[in-house]
Amino acid sequence: MVIEKNITDSKLVEQELAKNLEKERDLNELKSRFVSMASHEFRTPLSTILSSATLAGKYEKKEQQDKREKHLNRIKSSVKNLTSILNDFLSIDKLEDGKIQITESEFLLSELFLEANDEMSFFLKNGQNITFQNNIIDNQIVITDRNILKNILINLLSNASKYSAEGEEIVLDLAIVDKGIQVDIIDKGIGIPEKEQAKIFNSRFFRAGNVTNIEGTGLGLTIVKKYLSLIDGDISFKSKEQVGTTFSIIIPNILL
Repeated sequence: MVIEKNITDSKLVEQELAKNLEKERDLNELKSRFVSMASHEFRTPLSTILSSATLAGKYEKKEQQDKREKHLNRIKSSVKNLTSILNDFLSIDKLEDGKIQITESEFLLSELFLEANDEMSFFLKNGQNITFQNNIIDNQIVITDRNILKNILINLLSNASKYSAEGEEIVLDLAIVDKGIQVDIIDKGIGIPEKEQAKIFNSRFFRAGNVTNIEGTGLGLTIVKKYLSLIDGDISFKSKEQVGTTFSIIIPNILL
């Protein structure tokens, strides 16, 4: 009996080691792919910043203000892209390594929405704005990890902005449902091709075929999905090409 138990224990240890080794391989592959992709993605914005900074410095006269502004806007856009890439890298690294600690707190959703809106002002394209639907309740309180929920909102709002044209409205809506609180992020962007929708959450690097020259890492939805799993949340979506996309997240709320 002792021998059998030792053999069983040994097999369990081997299985656990194999599982950890596989996880380590996956993580190393993910990091290698991301570093390779990020190094490629960095080249364009860094080149743009360098060239635009050089050209902007040449337009010193008052009548050349428009030309100077054009290059300053290009620099701002490139900085936004670099910031987004770095944020994705830091988030996925912590998530894959299990370094995120859950810290639940009680807070007003409306305050978090306004905070996310303020942070998004740096990333929105010209003329874009985030509209809060009338049914967002000012005194709605939730208990969850505040920072994680904010990161989820920022990721989804960033996607909505990225894949929508200048001047488009992004809508943030809220509803009370059986499972908790549902938050919808609605855009009128390029949409996701129907044939690619089935794999949207099944690929670590998801880039739809119609994104063409839109910059991004393709990690945003993977990050959102992993964050939601940490707070027992859920996500779904509906999308149509050239019409737009709605992402719906559900946050469990014990206060309901």
